[in-house]
Amino acid sequence: MAGSSHGHTPAAWTGVTIAFIGFCVSGAFMVLAEPAGFWAGLGVVVLGGIVGWIMSSMGLGQPKDAHKALLTSQEREPASAQS
Repeated sequence: MAGSSHGHTPAAWTGVTIAFIGFCVSGAFMVLAEPAGFWAGLGVVVLGGIVGWIMSSMGLGQPKDAHKALLTSQEREPASAQS
């Protein structure tokens, strides 16, 4: 995972930041016992996911072919060859 740029894109940062703000808002309103604010915070969390998805589809996310998740044993570099 360290060799890839997983999560280091504007779409990822924006979506996670918006979702984190929504999580904090929802948590604060849960402590304050205000159900409307709690659900509004959860709505912001969902909004963060939607914004991240839209930005990714606009080309601000990681390209689909940037990382091969499944490599066969013949394609992998031997551990002794790594520095």
